[in-house]
Amino acid sequence: MPHVIVAATLDFATQENRDEAVRLTAPVQIATRNEEAGCHAYCFAADPGVPTRVQVYELWEDRAALLTHFTHPYYAKMVEVLRGVGIVDTWNQVWEAGDHGPVYEADGKPNAAFFGTSGR
Repeated sequence: MPHVIVAATLDFATQENRDEAVRLTAPVQIATRNEEAGCHAYCFAADPGVPTRVQVYELWEDRAALLTHFTHPYYAKMVEVLRGVGIVDTWNQVWEAGDHGPVYEADGKPNAAFFGTSGR
């Protein structure tokens, strides 16, 4: 079954608002990834290149796991916290990924089987 990837950005009015959002959401992020079934990654992190931006990365087992997340109390808590810290813009996308593998082989070359190359 394909995994589901969520990528997003959250832009804040100030760097201080962004930093506060990261601080306040850390416990919810950790609880989500540790306790919600089907969650493999859930990270809202400060963007080092844009001082007012958070980069979001989520990896879910499947569509059902992500849909269940939307009804979970941790999701509601995340929304509540983020609404209170000055978000001015957002962007988000969801992908379903059926093919995956490691980026690199043991020798440090790109994964030839995944990329269909001889390992350049």
